[in-house]
Amino acid sequence: MSRVLCLYKHPLRSNLRLERESGIASSLQTLHAMTSDVWFIISSMEIIYKDEHILVINKPAGLSVLPEGWDPDAPYLVKMLEAEYGKIWIVHRLDKFTSGVIVFALTAEAHRALNIQFEKHETNKVYRAITVVAPPWKERTTKFPLRVNVGHKHRTMVDNKKGVRAETIFKVLNWNQASSDELAFTEDVKGMALVEARPMTGRTHQIRVHAYALGYPLLGDALYSAPESDIIDRPALHAYSLSFNHPVSNERVTFTAPYPADFKKALERLNL
Repeated sequence: MSRVLCLYKHPLRSNLRLERESGIASSLQTLHAMTSDVWFIISSMEIIYKDEHILVINKPAGLSVLPEGWDPDAPYLVKMLEAEYGKIWIVHRLDKFTSGVIVFALTAEAHRALNIQFEKHETNKVYRAITVVAPPWKERTTKFPLRVNVGHKHRTMVDNKKGVRAETIFKVLNWNQASSDELAFTEDVKGMALVEARPMTGRTHQIRVHAYALGYPLLGDALYSAPESDIIDRPALHAYSLSFNHPVSNERVTFTAPYPADFKKALERLNL
């Protein structure tokens, strides 16, 4: 049986160490960083779990995991965490504008063990997303092959000839049929849906492109043809939970990150 660990907020305390048995989260100090083009204020970044081997974060939307090539001076998650915890090994990534759970290794041994699990697809990743059209089905698996980094916008696209294998399982959790006038869209839509997405592979923008290819782009995802909206100003995608075997104890663990404020407000506004 897997052990489920959820996020609990804790008042800010510098250098607070989270012991494995406590189930209490800590926070990093408020971090302020400014460049000529971008201003990040990351307040009480939430640590879901930490021990001597792994660090699990609830990543805020709008923060890159690694430096961006076009703006190397912009703040990024790994730099911030290493300032607090020392050397960190990257196991997997989330898109800049995707919020939610992400795990880092704190030792080379933990890094190797986790990498093997991700490479062999032994982890379980669950995302929550809002689509701008409610699918007529309850569950669907899509296997469109994907080719990444296409064109000057660096989009991912379905390519049956040159694309690589990609698989995503979608499940509709809730839906509505609100009118487009109520939702302030620039074009008519049929409704909204809260969808669970389980990627079986890890391609760039995989969930976003597979949803778009099925005809149900994510709310706020202008890169993949979603209509303009004032409900959320990013693709409505949140990494909700992550399960894997602990790299030392081999215990199956599950970490869950609650919705951030913008995603939660969108659900409330849409009555989802």
